[in-house]
Amino acid sequence: MNFIKKSWKGFLLCLIISIPCWILGNMFPIIGGPVFAIIIGMILSLIIKNKTPFQDGITFTSKKILQYAVVLLGFGLNLSVILETGKQSLPIILSTISVSLIIAFILHKVMKIPSKISTLVGVGSSICGGSAIAATAPVIDADDEEVAQAISVIFFFNVLAAVLFPAFGAMLGFATNSGEAFGIFAGTAINDTSSVTAAASTWDTLYNLGSATLDKAVTVKLTRTLAIIPITLVLAFIRTRKAQTDGKKVDFKKIFPFFIIYFVLASVITTVSVNFGVSADFFTPLKTLSKFFIVLAMSAIGLNTNIVKLVKTGGKPIIMGFCCWIGIIGISLAMQHILNIW
Repeated sequence: MNFIKKSWKGFLLCLIISIPCWILGNMFPIIGGPVFAIIIGMILSLIIKNKTPFQDGITFTSKKILQYAVVLLGFGLNLSVILETGKQSLPIILSTISVSLIIAFILHKVMKIPSKISTLVGVGSSICGGSAIAATAPVIDADDEEVAQAISVIFFFNVLAAVLFPAFGAMLGFATNSGEAFGIFAGTAINDTSSVTAAASTWDTLYNLGSATLDKAVTVKLTRTLAIIPITLVLAFIRTRKAQTDGKKVDFKKIFPFFIIYFVLASVITTVSVNFGVSADFFTPLKTLSKFFIVLAMSAIGLNTNIVKLVKTGGKPIIMGFCCWIGIIGISLAMQHILNIW
């Protein structure tokens, strides 16, 4: 009861922000609700001079609701379908993830970009944009400004990809009588689901392919999402080892991403249920709730972010995001060529 008394004002404020942002995100999917929520939250943060009455609720929303969103994301994953149709793209996915993380690590060292920002941008670029950042942030104890900065970088290159990739694919000579090559390219080289969907749907429309490209791209994208599991576990282990090296006492159990276990469990429930005849549409409301929770959490992160500081410190992370993006595009195309897909 005390928790509700402390948190309800902040949670309500986040909810009021997130509902119109959710609507705007559906109207303009190339931008997406989370970006609208962060921007409006940051603007309101400048207007609301005293956030003390709201702070407990804002903190709860930015931390816990974000984890709940990742758990619900698991209900959108039918593991048997992903493993069956994602095998073809698996070498490409592993290569793009590896290259992006290596680039992020090198630039972190060379450009002296803070480690948490580097991790969030690297993981967000290589795996699945906002969802990967949402899963990684609590494991590395990233603050809301770091999350907002990483989301902003990922968003920028998502929009570029959604707009430019169909023309780029045509220029490269991807087959226009099949959605396979461009679908794999979009699924491996674009970060966020909304932008993957936008680019793949454009390709389908341009070449009258129905939903062939979209189906392929979304399956590849969902296969990438599974990389959240090993990444978060490895990061939790690295954080523990680093703390021990620095002479600090850290309980691995306290930073272990237990929500990832629930994410896996949700995926297993979906897989088993569908195999026993339950329609995949049954889980659609939970997938939708997951997306809304991300918008809700991003509104809280926006409220906790200093927009002036974000603009002043945003240059290096954007360069990192660009380099990761170019690396992912290059290795995706190279691997498709090696595997005779393109």
